[in-house]
Amino acid sequence: MKKWLPSLIALFLFATTTQGQQSADQVNFYDVGSIHELKITFSQPNWPDLLDSLRRYGEGMLLANLNVDGRQYNDVGIRYRGTKSFRTDAKRNPLHIMLNYIKKDQNHQGYKNLKLSNALRDPSLVREVLSYEVAGQYMPAPRANYAKLFVNGEYYGLFVNLEAIDHVFVQRHFGSDDNSFFKAKPTKGTMQSTVCKNNVYASLEYEGSASCYLSNYVMKSRNGWDDLIELTRVLTEQPDNVESVLNVDRTLWMLAFNNVLVNLSSYSGQVSENYYLYEDEKGQFNPIVWDLNLSFGSFKNIGKGSDLKLKELQRLDPLLHEGNVTKPLISQLLSNPLYKKVYLSHIRTILYDHFVNGEYEKRAEELQRMISDAHFKDPNKQYKHEEFLASLKKTTGKRSKIPGIVELMSERARFLKKHKAISIIPPTVEEVTVTKREKFSNETVNTFKIQAKVDKLPKRVKLFYRFSKDDLFKEVFMADDGRNNDGEAGDKVFGVTIDPKGASDTIEYFIMAENASAASFDPPNYMNKPYLSNLKDLN
Repeated sequence: MKKWLPSLIALFLFATTTQGQQSADQVNFYDVGSIHELKITFSQPNWPDLLDSLRRYGEGMLLANLNVDGRQYNDVGIRYRGTKSFRTDAKRNPLHIMLNYIKKDQNHQGYKNLKLSNALRDPSLVREVLSYEVAGQYMPAPRANYAKLFVNGEYYGLFVNLEAIDHVFVQRHFGSDDNSFFKAKPTKGTMQSTVCKNNVYASLEYEGSASCYLSNYVMKSRNGWDDLIELTRVLTEQPDNVESVLNVDRTLWMLAFNNVLVNLSSYSGQVSENYYLYEDEKGQFNPIVWDLNLSFGSFKNIGKGSDLKLKELQRLDPLLHEGNVTKPLISQLLSNPLYKKVYLSHIRTILYDHFVNGEYEKRAEELQRMISDAHFKDPNKQYKHEEFLASLKKTTGKRSKIPGIVELMSERARFLKKHKAISIIPPTVEEVTVTKREKFSNETVNTFKIQAKVDKLPKRVKLFYRFSKDDLFKEVFMADDGRNNDGEAGDKVFGVTIDPKGASDTIEYFIMAENASAASFDPPNYMNKPYLSNLKDLN
């Protein structure tokens, strides 16, 4: 027995270690409940100077080795990232880590680019993580959590760990990665040009010369400038045809998100920045939010006048830029009565899902409790731990005056809830059903007979449906005329029959209802969780 004991112990230790490693690997790198440990080893003692120099004067990366939660990756590329957040000789610059810089197949859980944010102007350290959580419920958005960073064996600080918007991201969300792909990166200040407009930034205004786009957007794909220019042309000259080049619904979600969360370092603020555009397989550009460390009013300028005061941020107009022709993504879309109703419905959904009920405050407190110890021990933290703890409730700083998240949003929720454009009562959709095969019946159900009870003076009720996730949703009117699977005429039960004609056994769908002043959707989270029905279940 003694001869076998060392082997048994070794086998047990191996199995335990392997099981622990597998468990760690199974946790997604962007799971919000995780604080990762990233350990960078530079061979050069003057690595801070080299990174400063690369950031200011070069496009390359500095080689290093990286350990992620116990997994070793050698010869990764590292450079400082950011524009507003980069400072020469800073102790806490944000980082871009490229795992496949030398080894093209090297990745961590499929991710090749790691982005670490230093949470500039966010004493709470929750703005990005909380904002991306909210955004991800309504549109394709990066995920974010936290990472403790060690450099050459020393604790360098607590960072926000951001999912990169790269080819891996668009492949996961859109099923392709080789279509037109752009980052809004506007040139600030007046351009010296006889053909380009001044102070256009990345607002998607139509320009007469292709050269005018080069200074405001960065192309991430091999080609696509003509697609971007066509988007701006249609948006300006043929707004009624905009859905041929733009995913309007996702755009309205982004604009509603920016407004509710007072995210003004965005398209909705001064410079029309911090978003990406990816053209999907259907030929529609999709906007993707980015750089949310200045959300919740940390950046305060809307493009005219001086920075807004706290009360002005709390009372930011939900129809901001509605008539501003230099913001065509807002002004052109909101000039369409239906799009405007949908936009206000999206504001209402975000507002009631997270802010009227106070859920955002509970979540912010949970996040702070999770990272409190790591922040307390951070040797290079930008704000004192006392400021970190207090920043949810009250303004931090004498000069920058960064609003407390609760201080801002508790009043903003009350303001929006009572705003005349938001307080309008929309139609209510309930009792959504799909007709099943009758008991003991020999007649097979081979169509989807869908009905819903709709109240609050519905004017139009539409069903949006598709048979495959790769398809665009088609739309069809639902009727309350007593003739189309909807009970008695005028009983507020609307129905429609969808015949897949043998092409599919499954349907995804959602319902939009309009009255004279507002619109509503059911289910509210139709973007990620539409209704699903299967003929097999109906029979």
